[in-house]
Amino acid sequence: MVGSADHPGLRNLPRCGGSPWKTRPNHTRSKKAEPMLKLYHGIPSVCSIKVRVALAEIGLDYESVPMNLQAGEQGEPDYLKLNPNGVVPTLIDGDLVVVESSLIIEYLDSEYNQGRLMPKGREAEVAARLWLLRCIDIHAAINTFSFATVMREKVLAENTPAQVQQILDKMPNAIARMKRAEIFDKGMESAYLQHACATMRRCFHDMDAALALSDWVGGPNFSLVDIALVAYVDRLHRLGFDSLYARDHPNVADWLARMQARDSYAAEVSDKIPKKLAEALLTGGQAFATAVQAAYDAA
Repeated sequence: MVGSADHPGLRNLPRCGGSPWKTRPNHTRSKKAEPMLKLYHGIPSVCSIKVRVALAEIGLDYESVPMNLQAGEQGEPDYLKLNPNGVVPTLIDGDLVVVESSLIIEYLDSEYNQGRLMPKGREAEVAARLWLLRCIDIHAAINTFSFATVMREKVLAENTPAQVQQILDKMPNAIARMKRAEIFDKGMESAYLQHACATMRRCFHDMDAALALSDWVGGPNFSLVDIALVAYVDRLHRLGFDSLYARDHPNVADWLARMQARDSYAAEVSDKIPKKLAEALLTGGQAFATAVQAAYDAA
């Protein structure tokens, strides 16, 4: 069984009342406890970065299992047994399998950090969880920006049409496969790009409003909300698409600089992404920056 009707992102989760994280009510594990964590992830993957930053902020060690996403390792049968969606990351904690990056970071904070990174107070907690849910759409938008530009160019240059079709055929999610095929076909003319621009416009507006009141998106203290969002804004920065947020929402640019100055970012993002890959993303993205900004303004 991959999950349950109530908690589809979990495997082997005991059925019990209350919070899904309180499965061991008499045992609080600190970050000093010997971890049993294994993380399947992609080095530059935005959702993987989210989880790695959370692990670093909490101070948890983990067994790293990096996957070659370009080679399609996430579609291999053994991995699909863990994560039937064929995406990263996947966290293994003993006999528990947790998928979906926002779910993983909340699980880690609750299970190993006494919930210290969840904003306090009913209104703040609800707002934080709404941001975690919004990350589904935000991730889809960032995926579109990446694959309609640099990644599309790379895939089409390095593969024959038949090989591109094989890449698509390995994607287990039919909706994601259809989206990727349309983006490979139309690139910047894809309707998905217009939707991505609208999603990020609203995201930046709401982030900017929150950051006008505080240094952090979730309130006065650094929180899961900041961890959840940093990889997405950072990807736009790495593609050279900074103007999407910096021009009209300077608070977001300042927030990203604060996030990039944290030790967790250095350890799990800048120190892990190979320099050659970082340069390729930026160089490739800059060729599309003007067109992307025009599409964003028109959306």
